[in-house]
Amino acid sequence: MAMYVRFEIPKEVQNKVYELVEISRDTGKVRKGTNEVTKLVERGDALMVVMAMDVQPPEILAHMPLLCEERSIPYAYVASKAELGNASGLEKPTAAVALLDVGKGKSQLEALTEQIDKLKK
Repeated sequence: MAMYVRFEIPKEVQNKVYELVEISRDTGKVRKGTNEVTKLVERGDALMVVMAMDVQPPEILAHMPLLCEERSIPYAYVASKAELGNASGLEKPTAAVALLDVGKGKSQLEALTEQIDKLKK
């Protein structure tokens, strides 16, 4: 497990995270890329941050969980940057995405945030 990964996320929860990213991409607003996501978190604009666990080197995302916690922004991990890129509408892999508007995924966001809070404890 990469050093920035602070808790385990079961596969079925990861699948829900990918799904929420897809819903947000189709009906809301998603921003991609570590630098962009970092800025959005610092400004408090992100509703949720999703990070891939297979990022090399892991230092790229080392700051993100703490930054999210400081700003009270929920965050989740998924196994694959390729799948994350795909879910967010990219042809190429992405290390992190920020959901700015979840569109029709509001109830999914609330349910996921709750599930993730339980996993952190």
